[in-house]
Amino acid sequence: MKHPLTRELYEYWNGRRGNEAMPERSDIDPAAIRRILADSFVLAVEPGQSPRFRVAGTKICELFARELRGEDFIALWGPEAAPQIRDFVSLVTGDGVGILAGATMEAGDEFVCPLELLILPLSLHGKGGQRMLGSLVALEQPFWLGTRPAKCLDLGVVKFVGADIYAPPQPQSAAWRIRAKLDTAAAATSNDSSL
Repeated sequence: MKHPLTRELYEYWNGRRGNEAMPERSDIDPAAIRRILADSFVLAVEPGQSPRFRVAGTKICELFARELRGEDFIALWGPEAAPQIRDFVSLVTGDGVGILAGATMEAGDEFVCPLELLILPLSLHGKGGQRMLGSLVALEQPFWLGTRPAKCLDLGVVKFVGADIYAPPQPQSAAWRIRAKLDTAAAATSNDSSL
């Protein structure tokens, strides 16, 4: 975790969960994380639908020059990144695995800004898979940030996080295992063809 606000949100989430895999949504107190509220968000997932913003901090809304409450989270991502982020969000909701990722905000020709994304699972009334807590923090503060709205986000390197960021959990869903096998097979084919 590169940004101190990302680490602060992670540590708060980890502290609130106690001995559980994830904290309850009602255990998250906005006053306790007021320093990071502007860079944080809560996503809601309804069956068969894309995750939508229930809450989006002011700095995140400023990146896109609009209020994001109720908007589709996946729609913020570029065409190549959108399917990947959908898969990763499915792991957060399905397996209760958090993700930490690098991202890039594109705001037009030569206007890009590196970001850090954290998405962590929350329980709602004792059941996981419906709420997520996250942050999207700019790693740099270019002069134009806040004056040029983001057109889309691109995804960078993704890591899994859980109760111990140094020994993160690995997702167990069947879809992830199948995809990993396909990626391994594709890499092997690519290596064979280069010989």
